[in-house]
Amino acid sequence: MSGTRDSIERHIREDPGVHFNELVRALDLAPGQVQYHVRKLRRRSAVVTDELFGRTHYYPPEYDEWERAALALLRRETSAEIVATLLDEGPSRPVDIAESVGIARSTLSWHTERLVEAGLLEKRYDGHQLAVVDADRTAELLDTADPRLPERLVDRFTRLVDALLE
Repeated sequence: MSGTRDSIERHIREDPGVHFNELVRALDLAPGQVQYHVRKLRRRSAVVTDELFGRTHYYPPEYDEWERAALALLRRETSAEIVATLLDEGPSRPVDIAESVGIARSTLSWHTERLVEAGLLEKRYDGHQLAVVDADRTAELLDTADPRLPERLVDRFTRLVDALLE
């Protein structure tokens, strides 16, 4: 196997859920080069590729479907902060979460819809609250995800626009 392919596989193992552009940037490789080697890694089942929430993410094969979706979302700073807030405070009303995280209700709604769809959060209609579904597993994945700089910049720009529009 080539050194480049080894580097790509190692990076995916160390940073599960990494998306394509981030992988290209982190390894300073040409996009075509990454595509070629990832295709070879997929053929021998060394990595799994998933199209999630508008991006192609890469994972070691031992991650199940729920974990892959969770990592894709938890790599986004705002989603990670929403989940961290719920883990800290327990089931909460959306208005309280938005205030704690410092985001607009519309931004909270966008993120929570995806978090609910992925099975990380549940909506409790009896008390109009959001809650983490599997707190232990989710907390573990939250530690693994650690949102990176590009995702942080996009999330912070969204927050800035929200603040300006309020």
